[in-house]
Amino acid sequence: MKTIDFSYFIERYNAGKMSDSERQWFLKELDGNEKLQNEVDLRKRTDEVLKNQNIISLRSKLSDIEKKREASIPVRNSKKPVSLKYAAVISVLVIIGSITMFSGRNLSSDEIMNRYYKVYEPPTGQRSVQSGTNADFTLALKFYNTHDYEKAAILFNKVVESNPKDMQSTLLNGIVNFENNKYPEAKRSFGNVINDNNNLYIDQAQWYLALCYVKTDEREKAIQQLEIIKKEGGIYRNDAKKIIRKLK
Repeated sequence: MKTIDFSYFIERYNAGKMSDSERQWFLKELDGNEKLQNEVDLRKRTDEVLKNQNIISLRSKLSDIEKKREASIPVRNSKKPVSLKYAAVISVLVIIGSITMFSGRNLSSDEIMNRYYKVYEPPTGQRSVQSGTNADFTLALKFYNTHDYEKAAILFNKVVESNPKDMQSTLLNGIVNFENNKYPEAKRSFGNVINDNNNLYIDQAQWYLALCYVKTDEREKAIQQLEIIKKEGGIYRNDAKKIIRKLK
């Protein structure tokens, strides 16, 4: 089997140049692939360092000093100038030190969302038990899967109003409101799923509620919700632990 070279895709992902379909594919590749996650993280932190004007300025000054030194000294042998080696070493040490500094810092809300958020994918072919053959649910799901979240929100809201016990539609209604930047409505939906306490979507509702708090910069609430996820376990436990470290 041919091994995928992810270098090209990592650059596009970190630069935010991926299409929706390409980003969804790459997020699936990232899921559970710790080696790839670490590579993406390292590349991103390295890019951040290289954007630091102080480092760029230092490297430029070192290069200018070396050029002037070489111009003033006759060529005696073919050995690489020692000072050039020192300049290269200094540059590398500065970059490594800066990477270490960045790795320990807190992440912004947008950085956390870019790294950990992805849209929930309903199981293929699955319909809400309560919705049954409901045409509104079927059409809403179609809009959801094509990322037309505004139309999906109208229909999911209609389904939930007619059947408040439909927890799958309630969860999806929360997610489409999240995608439409309607965070109070999204939080309400996720809270309803959690409070129902008798459905298959509690893990997802807890996770997306925590990300709602991250997105709205309610860090204390986000940490509290993530601590619940970490304590109760489930598929989001490891990511919850990582985000908690970045928020504190």
